[in-house]
Amino acid sequence: MRPTLFLASLLLTTTAYAQWQVLKSTTTADLRGIDNVGNGIVWASGTNGTVLRSTDDGTHWQTCPIPPAADHLDFRGIQAFDATTAIVMSSGPGDQSRLYKTTDACQTWKLQASNSEKDGFWDAVVFQHGNYGYAIGDSQTGVLIGDPVNGRFQTEVMFLGHGWFIDNAGCTASVGEAAFAASNSSIFVFGSRRYLLGTGGKAGASVLISPLMFNTNANDACMRVSVPIGNKSDSSGIFSIFFRDINYGVVVGGDYTRPDEGSDTAAWTSNMGRHWTASKHSPHGYRSAVSYDPTTKSWITVGPNGTDISTDDGRNWRPLKPNPQNPDTTPDEDQHWNALSLPFVVGPHGRIGKLRPTALTIP
Repeated sequence: MRPTLFLASLLLTTTAYAQWQVLKSTTTADLRGIDNVGNGIVWASGTNGTVLRSTDDGTHWQTCPIPPAADHLDFRGIQAFDATTAIVMSSGPGDQSRLYKTTDACQTWKLQASNSEKDGFWDAVVFQHGNYGYAIGDSQTGVLIGDPVNGRFQTEVMFLGHGWFIDNAGCTASVGEAAFAASNSSIFVFGSRRYLLGTGGKAGASVLISPLMFNTNANDACMRVSVPIGNKSDSSGIFSIFFRDINYGVVVGGDYTRPDEGSDTAAWTSNMGRHWTASKHSPHGYRSAVSYDPTTKSWITVGPNGTDISTDDGRNWRPLKPNPQNPDTTPDEDQHWNALSLPFVVGPHGRIGKLRPTALTIP
């Protein structure tokens, strides 16, 4: 089970005040992968084969040795299991999409797989969140998702320690449809072959629900549900999906080429993704990642131009701004972020942040 974030009570105001504490980084790489294991263990990843590791809750970061022949790769996804074991995924055309694994605290890496499809492009590798009562699957159960090849999304399922197998029932794609490799969170995994995938493109945004989520035949077609998000362009759609339980979930996104466009950037569901409703008050720009804190029942989403928060399961969002009365903050602490694993956030040029324990207080 992933760690939770302890936040203070929220203000019932248009703008809430909070601070991302910008941490000292050991890299200038653009970071898109972050995974907080708990007990002070955090891993991050990014461009130029970069992998970072902290064992003291982000105070110090170790720059890991680059995996073999990976100095040109863009590691957009990382999933860790403890202080010594992690897998990292690169995104790129064909065999530039690769998966590496370490079991010795990143001193050595072993290539696990590379994309054999020249037109393929891996988007995310995500492991099961929590325990939802399924007989098959636990925190060692993962799904790797890639853009469509021959009309179907590339889908592989992993049982850590037992390898991968191709899911031949990968969801059928519409013309021009794809997933986005922005924050390693375009897919949410409930268990073995049980997941929801957020997509976008000219066909519009959709959530694809794997067949085992709604019946017992894994070879049936995925359920396709239209989502009111984005503008039906190649650069718009769902960039991140997260569920707080089996029913309630949130998606965020928009158009990454129009980061300040604040309409149609979030939607929510209360019935396991079978229907989605646009947020009444959306985040104030394109958002690349979203997550949930069960302690305060709060949703947080981040993107290039800021951070937003929702306390009503994604129905309404309001900006989460640096507190101007706190001398330790800077005006742009809420901006320039790519990916979340609460309370940590990462962004371009080696940017790493951590939400302060007193994040939401009366200014």
